[in-house]
Amino acid sequence: MNFFSKFNQFYMHNPRLERERHLLVPIVLIIILFTVIIFRAPHLFSSDGIGGAIIVISPLILAALALTPIALVGRGGIDLSVGPLIGFINVSLVAWLVGNGYTSPFLVVSYVLGAGILYQVIVAAIIIYIRVSPIIVTLSGYLVLTGVNLTIMDRPSGVSPEWMYEWGYGAEILSPIFFILSGMIIIWFLFSRTVFYQQILLTGADERMAFASGVNTVAARFGAHIMGGIFAGMAALTYTALISSGDPTQGNTYTLAAITAMILGGTSPAGGIGGGLGSVLGSINMYMISYVLSSFNFGNVSGFVTQASTGVILALSLLINSLMNKKVEKL
Repeated sequence: MNFFSKFNQFYMHNPRLERERHLLVPIVLIIILFTVIIFRAPHLFSSDGIGGAIIVISPLILAALALTPIALVGRGGIDLSVGPLIGFINVSLVAWLVGNGYTSPFLVVSYVLGAGILYQVIVAAIIIYIRVSPIIVTLSGYLVLTGVNLTIMDRPSGVSPEWMYEWGYGAEILSPIFFILSGMIIIWFLFSRTVFYQQILLTGADERMAFASGVNTVAARFGAHIMGGIFAGMAALTYTALISSGDPTQGNTYTLAAITAMILGGTSPAGGIGGGLGSVLGSINMYMISYVLSSFNFGNVSGFVTQASTGVILALSLLINSLMNKKVEKL
């Protein structure tokens, strides 16, 4: 029996992979938030509003997509270091490349992709060959990169490449950031239609069964991290365009935001359940939650209200997804 036959047999007997119920919560939530915004803050649907939203939300969407394949491949692989990684690529790009006059678009894009991939390959190698828990490895990476970022740049400074200056204005919908984001989403769509992606899902759902079915689980894990590095690199590029400079600390905030967006989109940290569409929807929901709450006047506690509301919605989505998965497993 070849791999495809074994995979199909396993797929048909595994409700966790058979049904894409993880999208129910983010879809329902996005409909509710859209309805509220229509009445509370309709400016979002104007050209300026959409253009501004795209530039703000792009780093979060790409960061959430960077986390998704790593989570899907299993072992509780939540990359806690994705925020500092974005920050590292940002400050090193501004300090090392732009600061020394290396600003060609090809060189900049090659650098951000290469840095993201190299870091994730190192993380994957430690997890696979040294057999350290992913959460320990990525937490260590979080701490190391945070310190390295402050060493490279002790405070916000520098400028982005000159050809990137106007990207962060958010004055039009069809901006370079829009095309970058659209291109990366298309890449994810094509990637999710490959056999290799199915191997990642199978590895995350049951690594022993995947290995027995002929899946190269080591390659699947490396591939998931490489894809994560590609999306993290592009997240750093759009983040650099957003702030038009280098900042050693603000990138860290994307760790919790991206994890929240990914889980809100229905991707399970345990692996095997979820996908890129859910992470995109989760990121959009995160932005719209903040946008809706900003239309109310909460005074000095506005930040607290935003965080508390996001936490409550995340907890409810986890509960609903957990109940749905248990129901499916009984079928």
